[in-house]
Amino acid sequence: MKITLLKKALLTLCLMGAATTSYAWPDKSLTVVVPWPPGGPSDLAARPVSKGLSQAFGQPVIIDNRPGAGGNIGTSLVAKAQPDGYTLLITASGPITINKHLYKNMSFDPQKDLQPITNLLLVPQVILVNPSLPVNNLQELIAYIKDQKGNFQWASAGNGTTQHMTGALFQNRTGLTMSHIPYKGSAPAITDVVGGHVPMLIDSTIAAIPMIKAGKLKPIAVSGKRRASNLPQVPTFEEAGLPGFESYAWYGLFTTAGTPKEVVTQINKATVSYMKSPEFKKVINDTGSEFVGTDPAAFTKFVNEDAARWQNLAPKLNLSLD
Repeated sequence: MKITLLKKALLTLCLMGAATTSYAWPDKSLTVVVPWPPGGPSDLAARPVSKGLSQAFGQPVIIDNRPGAGGNIGTSLVAKAQPDGYTLLITASGPITINKHLYKNMSFDPQKDLQPITNLLLVPQVILVNPSLPVNNLQELIAYIKDQKGNFQWASAGNGTTQHMTGALFQNRTGLTMSHIPYKGSAPAITDVVGGHVPMLIDSTIAAIPMIKAGKLKPIAVSGKRRASNLPQVPTFEEAGLPGFESYAWYGLFTTAGTPKEVVTQINKATVSYMKSPEFKKVINDTGSEFVGTDPAAFTKFVNEDAARWQNLAPKLNLSLD
């Protein structure tokens, strides 16, 4: 009898220890992979969120920028990481909902290999030109591009990004002939347009605001339903003469599929709580976004719907990247 009681006592202690261990996460540093170069719009979400997670968990959170292949390189690292929640991804929508419709050979399936945690930002795109270009509105820009008779270039943050797709949609709607110059992120694309090496850029308002305020980029139109709160003087595409033209960039937080549900929930609650802080509310206001913090189920539904939308659009644009 005593042996049986002793066994029961030991078993109880083991179960208590296991339960305690399951809630001891995290007990080491976390890594946030950003599949774009430093200084891009994803960084503007990644840096404050990483700080918020570090404060919430009492552990260092390291940002690892891994650009290339339209965001596929860094995203693949997270898709193939250990499903323990220690490797996170903060990215724009490109490698999540767009690239699989453009690249024939993907090393991962974002909707199978990644676990959505929460949306972070939802921002419109803006069409921008170098100030030296003799245009001040969308109709003047369209006329100018037509006059170049196919000898016109425009830049984006990379193949398969929302910026790229928005530009392709713009070409499709207007019938313009332009050459797309893909960069490895927003920062280098903006640098070349500011420097006059490429005349036009399509990017999120997040990345463009500093250069617009400095007078180094001229905004022409924004792609949201309404004017951006941080660019109230800039008309929407619809106001400028392209009815129904709408496109947004979103930036979300993910981890590897198969990560324990309680860990995903823990990360989600810490992130959404931080998003309500004055520090992150400033990021929301500065980028012209709105509060979009959600639970994992709602964000998964959002991701699936966005992927379906681009799946319908991509064949119409006749785009293939490999």
